[in-house]
Amino acid sequence: MSDLHLITPDWPAPKNVRAFSTTRHGGVSAGAYSALNLAKHVGDVPESVQQNRELLGKHLPMEPLWLQQVHGATVVNAACTCPDAQADAAVARMAYRICTVMTADCLPVLLCDINGTAVVAAHAGWRGLAGGVLENSLKSMQVPAVEVMAWLGPAISQDAFEVGEDVRAAFLAHSVEAASAFVAGKAEGKWQADLYRLARQRLLAAGVTQIYGGDRCTFREADSFFSARRDGTQSGRQASLIWLE
Repeated sequence: MSDLHLITPDWPAPKNVRAFSTTRHGGVSAGAYSALNLAKHVGDVPESVQQNRELLGKHLPMEPLWLQQVHGATVVNAACTCPDAQADAAVARMAYRICTVMTADCLPVLLCDINGTAVVAAHAGWRGLAGGVLENSLKSMQVPAVEVMAWLGPAISQDAFEVGEDVRAAFLAHSVEAASAFVAGKAEGKWQADLYRLARQRLLAAGVTQIYGGDRCTFREADSFFSARRDGTQSGRQASLIWLE
């Protein structure tokens, strides 16, 4: 078992904002879930997942809020929400309420404001992005969008993310600008979707201009990340976390 390898956002966040994403390094899970799988719902040994969460906890001031993610757009308050609530984003305006999302190709988006008064962790797969999870997350912060900065964590890259015409249509129905985030795939009716570009478009349209990250690929970087599209049902999950101190 090696030490946890944590990715810290490269952004000018206030000093009281703490955030990072985990990788697959540093845990005790075996086989396809090696090593730091943090999800209980993917078929891993429950005791291993619990031990992995305890290892993660050594880097945290308190227990994080774990959500039951459903690819929707609901945002919950991390200060008054029970664990495993059905939601895809959490907001915190109190200290030491740790907002957490798990991913394995979907896009984790961390948000904070320039004054360090509110933070959000959002799970933004294509359904959540199209459904407005980022817009709802920004509203939950209760600060002007121009004062918000965003960090786009590890997700699947465009060249590895093939989708159908229904996905493209869902985004074009919201904005024609989304067309620039899709290139024709090899098969008829298929498209390569750029989650990072789609997220940037939605954030910019909402008024967020400070956007960072968006340069990793969970599918290609097999040594560092879990990927459901690459590994199938036996794929672990990494986590992205943010909180106020």
